[in-house]
Amino acid sequence: MSHPDYRLTLRPLETPRGVSSLVGPHGVGASPGDKKSKNKSLRGKKKSIFETYMSKEDVSEGLKRGTLIQGILRINPKKFHEAFIPSPDGDRDIFIDGVVARNRALNGDLVVVKLFPEEQWKVIKPDSNDKETEGAYESYLPEELCGSLLPQQSLKGYNDSPDVIIEAQFDDSDSEDGHGNTQNILVDGVKKLSVCLHEKGKEDAGAPVTKDENTSMAQDTRTLSEKSLQRSAKVVYILEKKHSRAATGFLKLLADKNSELFRKYALFSPSDHRVPRIYVPLKDCPQDFVTRPKDYANTLFICRIVDWKEDSNFALGQLAKSLGQAGEIEPETEGILTEYGVDFSDFSSEVLECLPQGLPWTIPPEEFNKRRDLRKDCIFTIDPSTARDLDDALSCKPLTDGNFEVGVHIADVSYFVPEGSDLDKVAAERATSVYLVQKVIPMLPRLLCEELCSLNPMTDKLTFSVIWTLTPKGKILDEWFGRTIIRSCTKLSYEHAQSMIESPTKKIPEKELPPISPEHTSEEVHRAVLNLHGIAKELRKQRFVDGALRLDQLKLAFTLDHETGLPQGCHIYEYRDSNKLVEEFMLLANMAVAHKIHRAFPERALLRRHPPPQTKMLNDLVEFCDQMGLSMDFSSAGALNKSLTETFGDDKYSLARKEVLTNMCSRPMQMALYFCSGMLQDQAQFRHYALNVPLYTHFTSPIRRFADVLVHRLLAATLGYREVPNVEPDALQKQADHCNDRRMASKRVQELSTSLFFSVLVKESGPLESEAMVLGVLNQAFDVLVLRYGVQKRVYCNALPLRSHHFQRVGKKPELTLLWEPEAMEQEPVRQVITIFSLVEVVLQAEDAALKYSAILKRPGTEGLLGLQDEEECDHDQQED
Repeated sequence: MSHPDYRLTLRPLETPRGVSSLVGPHGVGASPGDKKSKNKSLRGKKKSIFETYMSKEDVSEGLKRGTLIQGILRINPKKFHEAFIPSPDGDRDIFIDGVVARNRALNGDLVVVKLFPEEQWKVIKPDSNDKETEGAYESYLPEELCGSLLPQQSLKGYNDSPDVIIEAQFDDSDSEDGHGNTQNILVDGVKKLSVCLHEKGKEDAGAPVTKDENTSMAQDTRTLSEKSLQRSAKVVYILEKKHSRAATGFLKLLADKNSELFRKYALFSPSDHRVPRIYVPLKDCPQDFVTRPKDYANTLFICRIVDWKEDSNFALGQLAKSLGQAGEIEPETEGILTEYGVDFSDFSSEVLECLPQGLPWTIPPEEFNKRRDLRKDCIFTIDPSTARDLDDALSCKPLTDGNFEVGVHIADVSYFVPEGSDLDKVAAERATSVYLVQKVIPMLPRLLCEELCSLNPMTDKLTFSVIWTLTPKGKILDEWFGRTIIRSCTKLSYEHAQSMIESPTKKIPEKELPPISPEHTSEEVHRAVLNLHGIAKELRKQRFVDGALRLDQLKLAFTLDHETGLPQGCHIYEYRDSNKLVEEFMLLANMAVAHKIHRAFPERALLRRHPPPQTKMLNDLVEFCDQMGLSMDFSSAGALNKSLTETFGDDKYSLARKEVLTNMCSRPMQMALYFCSGMLQDQAQFRHYALNVPLYTHFTSPIRRFADVLVHRLLAATLGYREVPNVEPDALQKQADHCNDRRMASKRVQELSTSLFFSVLVKESGPLESEAMVLGVLNQAFDVLVLRYGVQKRVYCNALPLRSHHFQRVGKKPELTLLWEPEAMEQEPVRQVITIFSLVEVVLQAEDAALKYSAILKRPGTEGLLGLQDEEECDHDQQED
């Protein structure tokens, strides 16, 4: 089941675990105040379902003493009665079983929990190898690990061509988190190793129900080894409601027509089952809803939770708006944005008044006296062909001694965003631009993003530069920081730069290049790109020698129909030398600025750290690799990188196995986080695990990340351009936390947008065929990574024409044997063995429900509808690229 399944489709209502005694006759809640439940309330008093929250004083006391634990709540999207918070010691997550124990907290909230006594802890049978104990993981790879890609919006100027290639744009050209791209785009919200789960019966609809082996059993827990117990807890307080309290979903009438409630409320059923069902006043609903409920069966609504009382299974809410038909791109997109609290409203007049009013704007003469004038230098941008917000430009000047003067020039956004202004406040609140497949929700008004700040060619621009003297091997001999004025001579796309790298001696015809300003020649630009490429290769080589990690994962780029906006095709985005070139210099600039601001302001530098992987999940992965006979070294980021690059050959099977293992290695990885240096005592915690460096920050993308604007202000103060920002470390930490939250939300939204478009593609153009590799085997199903599209899906045995299927372990390896029904009477049944790393063929096909699609295993030895033909055939529109 992949994202679209739980995010975008309506499913039968299920009773939340732990509240069954209070659910009405048809599984739709009879509230405790309902006539049906009068016998539950003695002496007219409603019975509480949830515990009253502890007082603030008791909570802070308990946290100090260590009797209470705080953490971010994660709810398993597949089994919504299961929730977890990370263990403070990095060991196995703490388990929160059922809606009652969760005590009205929602996914992503910062909660405080109290551990149950040991006899109530969750028992994991030693032989169940239960990897779903961390079931609710949504892995957030920092983009430094992966160069994380953002689908970038199309240019309006493409009217002459029927189709627009939507290119995956690097979320930073600095792939800081070791991750080669948006982590697990389209991947299940559940990140687990699935070495072999004993599936719960309800997960496999038509299969025989197996006993739920994970829950606590009435056996003497003392006889079990400590390893097979998982600490369990209940929520006693919500420190911060990080969840937006908004959800998309569908309206229904209450089941019991005779109840008081039926006359006042409708039932809102969220698409995301991690959100409770919600009573909404009928007065909020469309006028004819009660008389014609079926007319609204496929209409998506947005609802906001306004209250959730202790004595009610369901929350109380307000219907915010009707979005339109489920399954259509725009209503679904608006739903995703609202659920994740993304502000996509127009900028207010107060905000727009902060922008320069007299247009066209020109640089004031006094700025030329305050800045280094680089307008005569050969400076250019390299971006996705569709990018409009050009944050960064590069220059490379050969010196007479054989070294180079290399510059990274970043848009001086802080010049246009006065501290404390309405513009500053809204940018701080949005904290990041959000990149959807079809459009961008900008952090700043378009006048700034696309015109005044964007480093468009052949116009004078204000920039903040880092300029080095570098040897051809990338050794830094000298370094300069300062405000500058540049005039980019051309806007190269990654394809232009790539063709220059691939034709080092051949002149590229003018018609294949974008316009170049008359003061410079295409040869000069070509030479600069080749020199930068040469240095970038050396810098990159040295970074990996020094122990950096990169986890490249498959990511999708779409071709959109120009008229309808629907996806016509998709392809895996190729990360090439031109991308790596930009990435290396962005990393170099970010590291240089981190050291500079930390030296000047050791207590109030805004930095970015990447904690090491979670111990428990990493240990599980180590154990898994041992079982599979893979010699992987997980002792450090560099050792892991070496294992991944050296363990595998370059034949098709080895490359697929590397994809699967990279996918697995991403799961224990933690998020990279902004933080204020004065708030962490131990400088060892400042480290960036994936980059394997002591200090790192974000400086290179201020048009679309507010953290970078804050860093620009710190750097300006360091250089004496302005007063030191008047902010205390704890206030800066609050801003860092908010940037982290919004960044996480934007990554999630980006994934869901990609998921949405891929689901529409399957529906419009499917069925789609692909090779896939097995990455987890269960007793009635198995998980695959679909190699052509980079999506992860679960294949269920009961959806296949099998005579039988049998699960067993061979040694410690899980194995599922499928016996296929013969296609003709006289044939023998075909036997197929599924193990981890098996290469299989699957068909992705749409289901009846809006945007739900499933993966079906192809019968061994059959020719497909499409076959596994060349990429071009599948991607009939890709030649436009």
